[in-house]
Amino acid sequence: MNAPPELTIVIPTFNERDNIAPLLDRLRRCLGGVTWCAIFVDDNSPDGTAETVKKLARDDPRVSCLRRLRRRGLAGAVIEGVLASASPFVAVMDADLQHDETLLPRMLKALQAGEGDLAIGVRRLSREAPIAGLSSIRQAGSQLANHLARRVLKTSVSDPVSGFFMARRDLIDQVAPSLSVEGFKVLFDIIASQPTPPRIVEFPYDFAERQAGASKMDARVILEYLGLIVTKLTGNRLPPRFLMFAMVGLSGLGVHMAVLYAGRALGISFLPAQILAAVTAMTSNFLINNQITYRDRRLRGLKVLVGYLRFCALCALGLIANIAVANLVHEHTPWWWLAGASGAVAGSVWNYVSTAVAVW
Repeated sequence: MNAPPELTIVIPTFNERDNIAPLLDRLRRCLGGVTWCAIFVDDNSPDGTAETVKKLARDDPRVSCLRRLRRRGLAGAVIEGVLASASPFVAVMDADLQHDETLLPRMLKALQAGEGDLAIGVRRLSREAPIAGLSSIRQAGSQLANHLARRVLKTSVSDPVSGFFMARRDLIDQVAPSLSVEGFKVLFDIIASQPTPPRIVEFPYDFAERQAGASKMDARVILEYLGLIVTKLTGNRLPPRFLMFAMVGLSGLGVHMAVLYAGRALGISFLPAQILAAVTAMTSNFLINNQITYRDRRLRGLKVLVGYLRFCALCALGLIANIAVANLVHEHTPWWWLAGASGAVAGSVWNYVSTAVAVW
């Protein structure tokens, strides 16, 4: 009877087909003497990543594939992979061959020896020395992300947004219900969600060049990360997706005022210009939310039109809620600004909750 795995390696994937076989070869070479298994959590990659993993799994029972349908996002993939594991220790790494897999045995020994609860692969990030695997923009972004994260966390950690780490499985299990399934910075979320700061051991390594495929890092990831930081600062009272929705709403206000100004400048009377501005802003909000806030549930084809009409109808009700609450508060307080803000918050909450349920 084969011994149960001591270590599970969770590898989230999206369009990483050409990296799967090389990564497995590297894991086999460096994990000799360790009982391990690998769970590839694939977000239904159109390039056939899941099929590639399953083909290789026929010859290696340590390999399995968890294919997710109509769900997308690294954080959610990592959480599902960890919850699907049974080994006492679990590692998380990317499939792009940029992480140093040779650190895995050392990480495991450190955790087994009780030297820490969490082992982190720390990328060598320096302003003076550029990293081969990171563009100058991504390197600057990583430095900013690390700085912000360290301001929030209650423990000292050099690279709190690393995508390469290992932990006792129970450390993640106990906080899994409170973890955000959105965004990329799951390690930061795991550390920030602990009731007491975990003991951390760090393993510096050189970040390698991506071998195949394309990076998933973009402006949307940065916005999601900033939203996660605010969520943690508010004690998880404001979900990251609501913060994204609110930021899009603020951009809609800018669009509204710009269109209204342009309409008036062209000689259009106020009421038609106001209607045009409102419709344009609402359209802008819908398109940006569909592309960014709800990108994991993005509407396509005919569903975009249906979703747009629902969005407009629900936001119209949100406007009514805005006015009703503002008027009620204004009747009981002399502060007009408080009444206006209360109405705006009520309208935003209604728009967020209703569109999340009925549109996305």
